[in-house]
Amino acid sequence: MTDDFFRSRLDSMIDLRHPLAVLATRMPWAQLEATMAPLFAHRNREGIAAQVIDLFGATAQLAGAGVSAAGRPRLPIRRMLG
Repeated sequence: MTDDFFRSRLDSMIDLRHPLAVLATRMPWAQLEATMAPLFAHRNREGIAAQVIDLFGATAQLAGAGVSAAGRPRLPIRRMLG
């Protein structure tokens, strides 16, 4: 193990005999990811039309429509299930 925390290997920091580490190695991650991936897929959503009143009068706005990508990479399903 090195003195620098960020350069040492993760398996040297974690006790691999710990029950949670053992459980993580025994989980059927491939099967869980295949089952859960369709539930977390990006889908088109219909927006909600709302009348917003401000200083200039009522205006129609559409909220929550389309696919939310937001420029972020998708999280691994393993992280979302944990």
